[in-house]
Amino acid sequence: MSRRTHRPLIKVNCTVLDPGELEKELFGYEKNAFAGALRRKIGKLELAHGGTVFLDEIGDLPLAVQAKLLRLLQEGILERLGSTESIQVDVRLVAATNRNLEQQVAEQRFRLDLFYRLHIFTIHNLPLRERRADIPLLAAHFVQKFSRKMGKKVSAIPPEILNELMEYDFPGNVRELENILERAVMLSDGEVLQRENPLFRASAAKPAPFKKLADLQRDHIVAALQTAKGQVSGENGAAKLLGMNDKTLYAKMQKLGIRRV
Repeated sequence: MSRRTHRPLIKVNCTVLDPGELEKELFGYEKNAFAGALRRKIGKLELAHGGTVFLDEIGDLPLAVQAKLLRLLQEGILERLGSTESIQVDVRLVAATNRNLEQQVAEQRFRLDLFYRLHIFTIHNLPLRERRADIPLLAAHFVQKFSRKMGKKVSAIPPEILNELMEYDFPGNVRELENILERAVMLSDGEVLQRENPLFRASAAKPAPFKKLADLQRDHIVAALQTAKGQVSGENGAAKLLGMNDKTLYAKMQKLGIRRV
């Protein structure tokens, strides 16, 4: 709904390229900037002018590239490799990571100033085990998707299979659910997803790992915050629900790496 809606959306995975190649991919380079640079190349950030760049796994971004990205966010300018010309760029940055960036900052693997530049609006993506109500909808979607892809007519998921899925913790999250159902559709005949599928049972019937006390505490605090709609203190806050002092809860949240939901 923003003014960028018809402008480019460019995606970059920060884990698939080595640091040097990633810098070239993001910022571009001039002809003869290095051995093998036979022509000018416009980087992804410049190509996205007026639009959006999605940096996936930004926690893996090398420190040298972080510094250049920070300058772009602060001043709106970049320089191609091998050039001293500053180029004005208007780009929105969306970033994702499966790492704890605050811990990365403490370990000096991620810049504090860049962290605060990125930490404007944060969405915490809950793991599948914390949103089990989504499992039936996702399962139906994946069965339909793979039935169509494989030219089959599988359309019904028996209750016992759905119950197995609902009880499983999915350490691999949605991707694991997708893989389980792709194999199940592959080995099913007719319109009903078959439970007599050894690959399905090997994945979905595996007992959930025993949770550590810190994980249980974290889950309980997150649930309280969700119930309190992100409010920590006050009569309707999470601290009141948990029977804790506000300052104690804040300290516990910081220790467990919990942000307000």
